[in-house]
Amino acid sequence: MDQQLLIFVTVAERQNFSRAAEELHMTQPSVSQYVQALERSLGTRLLDRNNKYVRLTKAGEIVYHHAKEILHLSARMRNMVDELINVPSGELSIGASYTFGEYVLPHAIARLRETYPLIKPSIIIHNTTEIVELVVKRELDVGIVEGDYRHEKAVFEPFGDDQMYLIVSANHRLAQKPNLSAGDLQGETWIVREKGSGTREATEKMFASLSLSPAHIMEFGSNQIIKESVEAGLGISFLSYYAIRKELLLGTLHLLPYPGIPITRTFSLVTQANALQTKALAVFLDLLRSMDRLT
Repeated sequence: MDQQLLIFVTVAERQNFSRAAEELHMTQPSVSQYVQALERSLGTRLLDRNNKYVRLTKAGEIVYHHAKEILHLSARMRNMVDELINVPSGELSIGASYTFGEYVLPHAIARLRETYPLIKPSIIIHNTTEIVELVVKRELDVGIVEGDYRHEKAVFEPFGDDQMYLIVSANHRLAQKPNLSAGDLQGETWIVREKGSGTREATEKMFASLSLSPAHIMEFGSNQIIKESVEAGLGISFLSYYAIRKELLLGTLHLLPYPGIPITRTFSLVTQANALQTKALAVFLDLLRSMDRLT
């Protein structure tokens, strides 16, 4: 059954029997036979196909979604059985929000690979909301996110702190001003992350705590674009120390001192509720928990 599902999923994703056969190292007639056998067992067509395209039917969409989960669970089962008699190994799917994923996670993966070279991590970087959803749908083994996001089907475990700072270009007029007022901050153009990100959540909480409601806001989808925009003098922002430390050393960004800043937030591990852990996942979680500093 796993073989049928794997072949069906590959055809659906490649939208072509020939490309699927090439990827699977099979002949095209063999691929067609497996798909037809799956359709017969389910009593319905799963794919609409002609000379121009291969597309999922409505039934095919249902089977595709569940087949992906079945194949993931099957691989997970095999990994867990294998790990009972061997060292931690196998695939480990990790998702992280942008700040942790871009600036901290690479260091953690390097430590993991040094100790457990047979573990094969794959990484997805997205905003907090999307990472949590992927964990809940079992498309990720673990997520690392920022802020206070919660989901009834996921378990959240705080494991590290992050400090958030106000930043401007080193040449910005506010960089030379010793005593900032709320009016100074209110009148600036603020460059912020998109809704759904942990950094945006932290920014909005900071606005509320400082009683700010800026009229001019520019919204960008990554920390790197925000840093480049701030360096170019387009405005002011609020970012993690991990995201800006290199620019601070280079002198291209400047921290703005202000009462109540920096603000501390928490990084959390996100796992599936009531899910068994592979040994690979367990050692990775232990590694993150034991890091005195995140980098």
